[in-house]
Amino acid sequence: MMNPFNMKNNVIYSSLALLLIFTGAITLTGCKTTEKPEVFKPIDYTEEDAVLDEIESIRDLSETQIIKALWKSSILLEKVPENTEVQNLFNFIKEKSIQELESERKKAKEESSSIREKLNAQKLYDSMKAVLKDSEKIEKTEIDISEVPGLNSSGKEKNKAKVSELIKGTVTVYVDKGIKIEKGMGYTDAVLGSGFFISSDGYIVTNHHVIEDMVEKKSKGYSRLYIKLAEDPDTRIPAKVIGWDSTLDLALIKTEVEAPYVFTLGSSKDLDTGDRVYAIGSPLGLDRTLTSGIISAKDRRLFTAGTVFQVDAAVNSGNSGGPLIDEYGRVQAIVFAGVQNYQGLNFAIPVEYLKSSLPFLYAGGEREHPWIGSYGRTQREPGSGRANEGLTINYTLPGGSANYSGLKEDMTIIKLNDTPITSLDDFQIKAMSLEADSIVRITTKDEKNELKEFPVYLDKRPSSPGYEVYKHDLLKDALLPILGMQMVHASSSSSKHYAITKILKSSIADEAGFSETDPVDILNVQLNEDKSAIYIELYAKKRKNGFLDVSIGLSASLDSPYYF
Repeated sequence: MMNPFNMKNNVIYSSLALLLIFTGAITLTGCKTTEKPEVFKPIDYTEEDAVLDEIESIRDLSETQIIKALWKSSILLEKVPENTEVQNLFNFIKEKSIQELESERKKAKEESSSIREKLNAQKLYDSMKAVLKDSEKIEKTEIDISEVPGLNSSGKEKNKAKVSELIKGTVTVYVDKGIKIEKGMGYTDAVLGSGFFISSDGYIVTNHHVIEDMVEKKSKGYSRLYIKLAEDPDTRIPAKVIGWDSTLDLALIKTEVEAPYVFTLGSSKDLDTGDRVYAIGSPLGLDRTLTSGIISAKDRRLFTAGTVFQVDAAVNSGNSGGPLIDEYGRVQAIVFAGVQNYQGLNFAIPVEYLKSSLPFLYAGGEREHPWIGSYGRTQREPGSGRANEGLTINYTLPGGSANYSGLKEDMTIIKLNDTPITSLDDFQIKAMSLEADSIVRITTKDEKNELKEFPVYLDKRPSSPGYEVYKHDLLKDALLPILGMQMVHASSSSSKHYAITKILKSSIADEAGFSETDPVDILNVQLNEDKSAIYIELYAKKRKNGFLDVSIGLSASLDSPYYF
């Protein structure tokens, strides 16, 4: 389970993976020429019929998605503030939202309330606060999440725990997939991983890719989940999946045993490159294995959100989901991947990501991460040592939340709700604590340093954001987030002739040697079967090559950390 390129989830988008795609080490299979789907058409607010259609659409939406309806009605009111029907619509949805908040708050206060009901009440209150100017009149809603396992410990313990006790708190995770038939022979089909207790009543953290077959069936048949205690490796104890997060490769499982040892979640913000760490797990099924090493790097982009640790502690197949601890036994990260044939190139998920995700994992089911339909990079002033200035938007998806709210290219995000944003990482880390189907308030500055606030709806992040871009935008604009180059038509007689108008630094197009003003013909576009990668054939005259004719094929993943 330690080869990241065998995992379906999008945890393994990385600079390493991108390099392999770009150089052709990863090829697209099952590709086919794809016709460009219909491009999204924006609403014309000057047309009365278009506004009436939008009113009807929002009214219907309020029956099932009150938060999204509240956001869309507030945007519509901003566009046509003098329209009486729009004013009535907004007031109707506002009152309906207040009534629903009272209902959700009442449920959350009941003794038997679930964490899901509490999260729903908090989400609705926060969304209303982001939209309504008179939100101070709404009773403040704060939920108690102390019941969530793993979040009660302070993480500040300074007494070193005995290694023998720590090992008792780890488990081997075993997924029995039955018998696999190959060439007429039957073989045991199973997945081995590691995990660790975060509560005395049997809640265990592991990786999503370890228990993936339990929640995302790819074949017929039934899988069964077990754990094995470190002190009793011969007994399989049944377990069940509570929640999972494919984006962060995390899962919460539960077994009906009293934990022999409960780990404390630390704060990996205190870790630095060179600090010593220890990994506990069951590599190759060899349970109770302890290895040590150092933090090799803190900022590896292997996720579509945030950065992870690179460690040199020995990690092998079966270590997935095991704890990475400091000298005091506090969990600082969760081991999730090593690259086969590259000894010492191993990775772990910072514990902060786990703490952000735990309430949603405990609520049950799949953790859906939010996004606003944008693509951008950290804004930095040129020069060594200059501070980050925010998150600059390079692109917004037509019809997406950011685009609908009024966010535009070249605006720089400097605040998300009350949290200052100085970089893409800041935005992604804050977003990890937020839910899809909620509204946030984003503060931006433009090139004149003028500040503006926008209420923005958080939609569910798709598995391939680049495919959504490809579907809903003109190809000349869609290639900005996909390849890093934007173009304009260079000929009225042929739809294939373009000229490049923008190149993003360190993008695929930049690395391939393209420059602004280069003439380009797009000859062919292909997608792989699951719409996770794209292949584009180009004919170009590159300035950096002395304008010699060249044919080139570029492959790109349709997901990356720069979509948010």
